[in-house]
Amino acid sequence: MATGHGRVRGSYDAVAEEYLGRIGGELAYKVVDRALLGVVVEEAAGGVVADLGCGPGHVAGWLAEQGAGVVGVDLSPRMVELARREQPKAEFRTGDLLALPAADGEFAAAVALYSVIHLEPEELLPAFVEMWRVLRPGGVLLVSFHLGDEVRRMEEWWGHRVDVDFHFRGTDAVAARLAEAGFAVEARLEREGLPEEAPTRRGYLLARRPR
Repeated sequence: MATGHGRVRGSYDAVAEEYLGRIGGELAYKVVDRALLGVVVEEAAGGVVADLGCGPGHVAGWLAEQGAGVVGVDLSPRMVELARREQPKAEFRTGDLLALPAADGEFAAAVALYSVIHLEPEELLPAFVEMWRVLRPGGVLLVSFHLGDEVRRMEEWWGHRVDVDFHFRGTDAVAARLAEAGFAVEARLEREGLPEEAPTRRGYLLARRPR
């Protein structure tokens, strides 16, 4: 496992219950996110969708409600434990974005919503190579991230001691790493933060593993 991921894992273990309570219902007010996730479900055409960095499983649960088979993967064992409790219609695995616990071509589609924000710059390409590996030819990947060029370190989060870095990235930079990994970027979207969210601008990229 790459240096630093233990800090991320421990931080999310610490805030897991609070995260579920505060973030677990976020799709109710995220119209754009639901629309993009709907595209992923349609593209998967009944195949299995991977939720990479699934947290407490709320996105995986939404995908399952739309009729998709879903496998969620998260670095935090506590998050995976909560996801299994809260979302029995989906499968969950503990794993790292740099070494996904999945077979080659296992998934019809994948989403990585704000999970790549904890990767170091040099880890972004290897993570996208792993995502390419676990997608079947023609499969789509939806990636979201905070827009910018800064790194924010958090040592306190909702009253819990943590040690985690948030890497803000530009759309062009993320798109370039996707292309290096072999993806064809098909759509990009940027939006302002919602009142219910942290005050950051958000970026989305929809990419495809060519057939």
